Amino acid sequence: MASRTSTSPPAFLEPHAKATSLTVLRRHAKSCERCDLYKNATQTVFGEGPFEAKVILVGEQPGDQEDVAGRPFVGPAGRLLDESMTAAGIDRSQCYVTNAVKHFKFERRGKRRLHMRPAAGEIQRCAWWLGAELDILRANLIVALGATALYSLMGRAVSLTNERGRVLQTANGMPLLVTIHPSYLLRIRDPDDRDRERRRFVADLRIISSHLNLQNIPAPHTV
Repeated sequence: MASRTSTSPPAFLEPHAKATSLTVLRRHAKSCERCDLYKNATQTVFGEGPFEAKVILVGEQPGDQEDVAGRPFVGPAGRLLDESMTAAGIDRSQCYVTNAVKHFKFERRGKRRLHMRPAAGEIQRCAWWLGAELDILRANLIVALGATALYSLMGRAVSLTNERGRVLQTANGMPLLVTIHPSYLLRIRDPDDRDRERRRFVADLRIISSHLNLQNIPAPHTV
């Protein structure tokens, strides 16, 4: 019998919120109680960026610093993303940045709040907001930063390892670039390994410019 993740449609294609603007959508999302994550999180961390953005970066979920600040990718992973995008020649301020899950999921260890990966059900419930963001923005390219974003956008078991650095096609025909979440780099202890993986991440991000310029990038394919 096929697994549920291999047969279910992408979460963002399920019935989702309807709004005329990101401002309205963000206001509605502030009071989100679609799953239990809101009970412990400080606030909803919604996406941000220009309405005319050609690129949407989708991460996993807000971290500790994002939860406090109410903004996506402002912690260590966000700073590394900024540095890597700059190295790739991409201006983050021209991109829309969001997460598959809008509330911080964590466990307490003393005074620390340690990241926990969102469950499939939480990703699916939060796609109520992600699907609406994608509808409003109509960008030219989506970038899945990590496995959680990839699951939300593809809806089935797609291997991040196998598809990394490739431009796939979602069920509704949207081009999707697959790469790692920058937090992965922060967990690599060996300096040489970390530098090598960071260079590879920058190379992945350079595909954004190449794709938008339609240079040397094969047509999106379905997996």
